[in-house]
Amino acid sequence: MEETIVAISTASGSGGIGIIRISGKDSFNIVEKIFKPKNKNKEIKGYNIKYGQIVNPTNNEVIDEVLVSYFISPKSYTTENMCEISSHGGIIVEKKILELCINNGAKLAEPGEFTKRAFLNGRIDLSQAESIIELINAKTDKEAKESVNQLQGELSNKINQIKQKIIDIMVNIEVTIDYPEYDVEEVTNSEAIDGLEEIKGDLIKLEDSFERGKILRDGLKTVILGKPNAGKSSLLNALLKEERAIVSDIAGTTRDTIEEYININGIALKIIDTAGIRDTDNAIEKIGVEKSKKIASSADLIIAIIDNSTKIDEDDKNILDIIKYKTAIIVLNKSDLKEENKNNEELINSLYKPVVRISAINGEGLDNLYDKISELFEFNEISNSNELLITNERHKNQIKKAKESIKNAIKTIKEQMPLDIITIYIKQALEDLGEITGDNVSEDIINEIFSKFCLGK
Repeated sequence: MEETIVAISTASGSGGIGIIRISGKDSFNIVEKIFKPKNKNKEIKGYNIKYGQIVNPTNNEVIDEVLVSYFISPKSYTTENMCEISSHGGIIVEKKILELCINNGAKLAEPGEFTKRAFLNGRIDLSQAESIIELINAKTDKEAKESVNQLQGELSNKINQIKQKIIDIMVNIEVTIDYPEYDVEEVTNSEAIDGLEEIKGDLIKLEDSFERGKILRDGLKTVILGKPNAGKSSLLNALLKEERAIVSDIAGTTRDTIEEYININGIALKIIDTAGIRDTDNAIEKIGVEKSKKIASSADLIIAIIDNSTKIDEDDKNILDIIKYKTAIIVLNKSDLKEENKNNEELINSLYKPVVRISAINGEGLDNLYDKISELFEFNEISNSNELLITNERHKNQIKKAKESIKNAIKTIKEQMPLDIITIYIKQALEDLGEITGDNVSEDIINEIFSKFCLGK
């Protein structure tokens, strides 16, 4: 018999309420041992809340006044009998109630075990389960909306539609194998190629959506790069609208990276302020410079900031050389001061990068910078699109595998290979897609996915 599990579902710390969640066959029996409702009617109804006290049955000590919600199988989050005890928030109270539940027969849940049971009991599929953790971790409204769409089954429905197309083609091929006396092979092959090409197109569209979905999920890794005193920290503070980084006339103040998130048109930008890049004899500053270069190499976007009140020097040229083959925007800072770089516009323009003039100190030109970033990465299109986006790398990899299997199936048909060889690739595509929804997925993958969840979810 599967054990009854319990966990604190609210975040640790002080708060208005704390929720202790219990799921399993013995949920109601365990709660009955420690909960004394004000209403003496012991009848349990689903979607019903009772007010009362949590009492330690060994010494009758009152732990807290609580509300207990009841959910009767199969109409619950896990499809099992469930209770949620809403106590006053606070580490001590929540832990005491948790311990009482464990002492009276429950087992402490593993991370994600409630959602894992919802999956194993068939209430949601694996892609919907994964969308829950993405919803919890969402950093923008658009990311949360996409997670909700997938939780409601948008991705599952699309994958199942593609799988049905594959099954229809496989059935036609297997009929030809089973009944060779009917001379329909040529017609079947032609129809199969047309159908498989359509499926390949569907998979390519889903796979291609991952680049935009990845931006939605992870945000845009944006590195501010420049020599010391170019205005990197001032720009970070201006973007965040707070004094997050130390601003000083002393060169080399920033020795390590500072990371923060901002939101542009519903897309998160992970802004990283780096140590100023220059030749230096200072051992600690050298480490910071090398770290800056390494981070810049993996950035989605580099904001290369140039002090436009001084002439471009070798340090600036090194910055421009780093961004030569990267997606970058050149920011000419200190537009509030006299510009000295007009003679160097030819060098800047030769890089064919967007150029924005700003004053990080007074915020002038920041809107132009936002517009350039939005334009480069099509933020408006991502934010306003109703198209299904793949946001999970595991899903993208399975779609890619399925696409390759379909391509191989098309190739074998065109090369007039035996039909049973063709079905091997078609069945493989079905298995590849089945791993997304969890139809055929290993226990190791399931455990890995749910280990990323927090306790109580």
